[in-house]
Amino acid sequence: MQKALLPTSSQDTPAKNHLTRICTDDGYCSSASTPKSSGQLTATTEKEPLSDGVPCTTLQGDPSGEEATPKDDRPTWGKKADFLLSIIGFAVDLANVWRFPYLCYRNGGGVFLIPYILMLLFGALPLFYMELVLGQYNRQGPISVWKICPLFKGVGFCAVLISWYVSFYYNVIIGWTIYFMVSSMTSELPWVRCGNEWNTEHCWGGHNDSSFNTTHLPNNRTSPALEFFDRGVLELHLSKGFDDLGAPKWQLVLCVFSVFVILYFALFKGVKSSGKVVWVTATAPYVILTILLFRGAFLPGAAQGVKYYLSPDISKLLNSQVWVDAAVQVFFSVGVGFGVHLTYASYNNFHNNCYRDCLLTTVVNSFTSFYSGFVIFIFLGYMAHKHNVPINTVATDGHGLVFQVYPEAIATLPGGQFWAVLFFIMLLSLGLDSAMGGLESVITGLMDEFKDFFDRRKYSREIFTSFVLFTSFCMTLINVTRGGGYTMHWFDSYAASISLLFSALLEAIGVSWLYGKNSFENYTWLA
Repeated sequence: MQKALLPTSSQDTPAKNHLTRICTDDGYCSSASTPKSSGQLTATTEKEPLSDGVPCTTLQGDPSGEEATPKDDRPTWGKKADFLLSIIGFAVDLANVWRFPYLCYRNGGGVFLIPYILMLLFGALPLFYMELVLGQYNRQGPISVWKICPLFKGVGFCAVLISWYVSFYYNVIIGWTIYFMVSSMTSELPWVRCGNEWNTEHCWGGHNDSSFNTTHLPNNRTSPALEFFDRGVLELHLSKGFDDLGAPKWQLVLCVFSVFVILYFALFKGVKSSGKVVWVTATAPYVILTILLFRGAFLPGAAQGVKYYLSPDISKLLNSQVWVDAAVQVFFSVGVGFGVHLTYASYNNFHNNCYRDCLLTTVVNSFTSFYSGFVIFIFLGYMAHKHNVPINTVATDGHGLVFQVYPEAIATLPGGQFWAVLFFIMLLSLGLDSAMGGLESVITGLMDEFKDFFDRRKYSREIFTSFVLFTSFCMTLINVTRGGGYTMHWFDSYAASISLLFSALLEAIGVSWLYGKNSFENYTWLA
């Protein structure tokens, strides 16, 4: 049997040829000169000892003339579209809806696209492409792929731990979405009026709300939507802080548990099962966004909202914070450093055109961020018009936008329950795609690294998936307590910020400096 070490490089190799190593069972390998135009092994030189740390892939066919392709038992995507929808679904997440539109509004409107696109082209895009190439041509998870440079295997463990850590709180946000979606299936949305058991005397649901005490000053007012989220859902008023978390709220526990049940059935068969789920979860958000766009386009104040969203302010380009915001948003939106793209690419056909996939995914991701901004600001403009206040008093980012401001706007529409359910189904779809990607990185990364252990056991994939999801679910319980809102902020601040930046930076250093630029370039002819 022959094995190919793909790729290696040589300073003496002619530019028109690529050097491929054919490894035999005796521990030696032969160098084969491979014309880039043909993609075929055409010549063999003398043997040399096998180099350590270079991945070996079994080849099919005759190396003297037939195209080399990997031959192993690793599963592959059922269809090319399964892979594309999976990486697009992971990249397009909740932050595309609640963060990018606000950043665009705050940082000069349409002008913000200039630093955003530049950071995308010169920052996130090359890293994204690097992950796809590493995964596809090594056919290994984010840990085992570092056989190309064993010194940096810790970077792979880092990526897996970050993905696992993020699941401790990200799935809680998806659980909130289910809670809101179920709460919307009532005769009246619970965040429309005051007078509920969780409301305070400061609650004001409108000029006709008889439950509001008019002796309170305007700056003491709180909306029913705000109090429903903070007091009705999170119950923050019952906790004094980190030292008084209290017991988990059973309704939220049930919602989060249902999230993990969905994730298990999406992941337990690997890409064969998740590849089917993404056909729904990755496409539904675009359908729903379009429906909401047309519904909101004719509301009073909608045009003003779009104007605020896009109004250019060229002077903002002189502000360094604008460039920092663009870099952070691009980096985290594309999702490099989690090991997810590398994991998904490892299940690709060996000669898949991952360069085209990289471009398509980044374009779709950026378009979705920009497109969702229209939907968000149409309704923010409507809210500002309805309450006769400046739009900057209702525009916000983060959880507050999708769990307070937007639900309040939807509640004022005829048939508000229908629009609310539709909106939260969209958020659920966006969240599940990203959650599946992160946990797949954990499962594949560890199973590939300890392949001998798992191969000896029956139903190892199903059992290990259960273990990973169960431990993640147990860790989420701290975030569904009465003080869970405080711990959520702590998790969010430290989960995927500086740690992710270091992970991606070390990944780039390991590949470009230690593995070598020339060695990495030899991958590209295989596509």
